[in-house]
Amino acid sequence: MTTPRETILAALHARLSALPATALRGDVLPERVPAEGLLILRDGEPGDPEVTLSPLAYHYEHRAEIEAVVQGADRDAAFDTLTASIGAAIATDRTLGGLCDWVEAEAPRPVDLPVEGAASLKAAMIPVVLHYSTADQLA
Repeated sequence: MTTPRETILAALHARLSALPATALRGDVLPERVPAEGLLILRDGEPGDPEVTLSPLAYHYEHRAEIEAVVQGADRDAAFDTLTASIGAAIATDRTLGGLCDWVEAEAPRPVDLPVEGAASLKAAMIPVVLHYSTADQLA
C-alpha cells in the first residue's frame, strides 16, 4: 500500500514528466544536461504537522524541491521558459487530482555555475509546498 506522501510526490513527478525537460526523481545531476533542460524532484521535508483531534488528522506543509538546470548559450531564456512551464504545470491542477489540498511553488533563486570545458549551467532549487492531511504520520 502506497502512502499519501508517496502518492502525492509520484503525482508531482508525473506532472513534471509531461514537460519537455527531462524529469528525474531523487537522482544525482548527470554528466550531461539535455538541451530542453533537466528537472530533479527532491522529496524534501514534510516538517512538523499540525494535529487535529476527533478525528485524528495530521496536516502537513511538505516542502519538496525541484532542481531546475539548463545549459547552453541562451541559458537565461531557456531557464525562464523552463520555470514558467513548471508554474503552468502546477497551476493546471493545484490539488494533483484531489490527492492534496493545495500545491504552490515558490520563486527560484537562480545561480550560474561554471563548468570546465563546457558551457556554464544555470540552476535553481524551486521549493514546492504540498498541503495535505493524513490519519497517521507513517501512512
